[in-house]
Amino acid sequence: MTSKRQLAVTLTLSAMVFAACATGGGNVASPADTAATAASNGSGLPSGPVDPGNCTVVNMAVSSEKIALLTDLAGQFNASGDAKVGSSCAFVKVQKKASGAAASALVEGWTNPDADGPQPTIWSPAASGWGGIVNQRTGKATTGPGTPFMLTPLVIAMPKPMADALGYPGKPVGFADIAKLATDPQGWAAFGHPEWGPFRLGKTNPNFSTSGLNFTISEYYAATGKTSGLTTEDLARPEVKTAVQQVESAVVHYGDITGTFLNNWFRADARGTALTYASAVAVEEKSVIDYNSGNPDGVLDPGEEPRAPKVPLVAIYPSEGTLFSDSPFYILDEPWVTPEQKTAAQAFQTFVQKPENQSSVLKYGFRPGNPSVPLAAPIIAANGVDPAQPQAELEVPKPEVLVGILDAWAQDRKAAKVLLVLDVSGSMGDPGADGQTKLELAQQAASKALDQFKDDDEVGLWIFSTGLGPTEDKDYLELLPIAPIGPQRAQMKTTIEGLTPTNGTPLYTVSLAAHDAVKSAYDKTKINAVVLLTDGVNDDGDSSNDTKQLENLITSLRSGTEGGGSTPVRVFTISYGADADKATLKRIAEATNAAPYDATNPKTIDQVLTAVISNF
Repeated sequence: MTSKRQLAVTLTLSAMVFAACATGGGNVASPADTAATAASNGSGLPSGPVDPGNCTVVNMAVSSEKIALLTDLAGQFNASGDAKVGSSCAFVKVQKKASGAAASALVEGWTNPDADGPQPTIWSPAASGWGGIVNQRTGKATTGPGTPFMLTPLVIAMPKPMADALGYPGKPVGFADIAKLATDPQGWAAFGHPEWGPFRLGKTNPNFSTSGLNFTISEYYAATGKTSGLTTEDLARPEVKTAVQQVESAVVHYGDITGTFLNNWFRADARGTALTYASAVAVEEKSVIDYNSGNPDGVLDPGEEPRAPKVPLVAIYPSEGTLFSDSPFYILDEPWVTPEQKTAAQAFQTFVQKPENQSSVLKYGFRPGNPSVPLAAPIIAANGVDPAQPQAELEVPKPEVLVGILDAWAQDRKAAKVLLVLDVSGSMGDPGADGQTKLELAQQAASKALDQFKDDDEVGLWIFSTGLGPTEDKDYLELLPIAPIGPQRAQMKTTIEGLTPTNGTPLYTVSLAAHDAVKSAYDKTKINAVVLLTDGVNDDGDSSNDTKQLENLITSLRSGTEGGGSTPVRVFTISYGADADKATLKRIAEATNAAPYDATNPKTIDQVLTAVISNF
């Protein structure tokens, strides 16, 4: 059973963690973020009966890990006698919105509903501290006091055969063990399994994700041997930096959401290669339950049937201790929130706090926020989790130390080697938004995104279209070679700003060429990747064998990642504008164990590019 002390620690952690984020970096939308529609949360999930059109509407922005639960509760509320404002009806609409993205939107006054979704009356981020960051940045009590809803601890998810090989749970496993695995040149051969290859770690970017931030805090604690009293001086100790760098060296890539890792893991599992995709991923306990139930991202799309994985995951609760997240309800104090909407929001908040609804959080893999509600299925050993864990909690560092952790991680993280590949076909000259072309919007976003790279990250720039080159018909051109970005950052920005639209879209040709170019100069000490942005479909002047070309492309890309390939290059794709071939770009990204990103609305390209670069 979750103790009152655990709940108090969780709330304190959240408030302090996200105060740190106020100085630690931006937060952007995940690739799955979408605006709500009248009867949908943006993920195809119904949010209850259709709004009759005369109700007081309560828009709610919800972090992705609980979208299914709150969508279900909203549907129940909308159909109940509790959905009233005086003598009229109330209607709750749920939208999926990453916690950091919502925080940033609130700080900016939620001025771009096309990109961010409708202005919310209720905001429920992953942790209550996001209210602290908003209030700190706005200088006012935008969120007011939050009401905790449920809890979930950070765990290290690991395929069961690997956990068994480490002796878990009979033998405790902690961050020190992760560091040892990450630096052992034998990899899993040291445990009698050379076929599993090196130790591969998945974790999200701490500037974008609660689980990534909590994992990073835990890393620095483990590196000092402390469980409390972490100081800024500790962060600067050479042995601490070395220990953190050792763990980070095992990272396959970063990112803004854990769903990228879980979905890739699940697809690899279907092909029988789960053990060579990743060895461990830092996630929340709820995600392990979802994965083992056959629903890796926690949301079943229309027609999607859950499939139990061939290789289940085990939730490892680090022996040094772990951190909790909670899920508060904030009824916002903003100009767009009317008194009637506040009354309706309070009615919904009261509804979800009812004991029977608090108990329903268990069905979705969470621990009730109310400590009087006992733990039960699905938080049971059969689902890879342990209701008796965690046995230890880490003390929350002081705010200045949390800021220092983020600053230190920016230097201690694994470096990147990335090739940016930008579409300059004729359609990029089409209108984008606000009087600018799609190319102009992309130029501004790409130039801004370059600032996310640290100076020793290696970055190159290609463009692609048909008929490039002064004397020959080329499908792509290298404008700047892959090299440390520090010395060429300004030149790259100037080069991007000078691009102009030209002809067709040789998507298949450039995808393979860019992948192979990075692979040919693979650096095992870095995250090797391609970022490919396009607004169209393959158009290389020869449509007679498109299907065969695509299948050959996917086969070639997949061959570099299947079976734990020693030189994996991930291709992160961006579908830009309404005419982009989203299905093909999704296949390209997934074939390389990367992630597809959606900028169908050109106005979102700034957020999307920022999210893409969070992988590095």
